[in-house]
Amino acid sequence: MADGVDFKDLQRRMDGAVNAFKHDLASLRTGRASSNLLDPIQVQAYGSSMPINQVATISVPEPRMISVSVWDKSMVGAVDRAIRESNLGFNPIMDGTTLRIPLPELNEQRRKELVKIAHNYTENARVAARHVRRDGMDSLKKSEKDHVISEDDHKVQADRVQKMTDETVSMIESLLTEKEAEIMQV
Repeated sequence: MADGVDFKDLQRRMDGAVNAFKHDLASLRTGRASSNLLDPIQVQAYGSSMPINQVATISVPEPRMISVSVWDKSMVGAVDRAIRESNLGFNPIMDGTTLRIPLPELNEQRRKELVKIAHNYTENARVAARHVRRDGMDSLKKSEKDHVISEDDHKVQADRVQKMTDETVSMIESLLTEKEAEIMQV
């Protein structure tokens, strides 16, 4: 802490916004199979709701297929139901204790919808970064008002907070550009 702002804390919070954004983007389907696509699915198992990866092994044997190997034979039906009811548009094929999920080809309209969703996630991440910046700036104003730092220190540290914010927003923009290209790739 440089008498005014805890830059490590600000950086940690900005990194948190970027990581949350990366997680959101990973859940968007791009036409290529990824085990992350099933992350939001909760399965009713053993009297409670648990993430799918706690009752099965998820793998990607080929680019347009996800394989879910359920550990407990009695849970196959519950996992199948959870996948079908997840509103992700998947129709698993049962094969013993393994569920195979073929990924259909994305049409142009669906690709554009996914890009819009990615833009919404981007805006949320930008807002999160700006909230962190605002907190940093408020902390600087308070420190200057309480005569902990000088006006010159306030300006130098404010520039540093702004630079940190600009770098974070720039990183978010580049992640969006990559994801957009991935989604629109046929």
